[in-house]
Amino acid sequence: MTAEQRVMLADIVWVSPDRMSGIPCFKGTRVPIQALIDHIEGNSTLDDFLEGFPSVTRTQAIQFIELAKDNLLACVSS
Repeated sequence: MTAEQRVMLADIVWVSPDRMSGIPCFKGTRVPIQALIDHIEGNSTLDDFLEGFPSVTRTQAIQFIELAKDNLLACVSS
């Protein structure tokens, strides 16, 4: 992960032992990142996820998906 990607990730995700027992959540919310992954695995749309978790912005969700995609592609390309 590049330094730029780390900064972007820090703007999207927060982790604190005082919040949700340290589960990674979308910044500014108590929505676990895992909730987005579960929705995608369950064949739900991004709009379905955002409707169920209105405190997460579309920008946050898309940025997280883009970072995950970029890092996964980097892993399989090297």
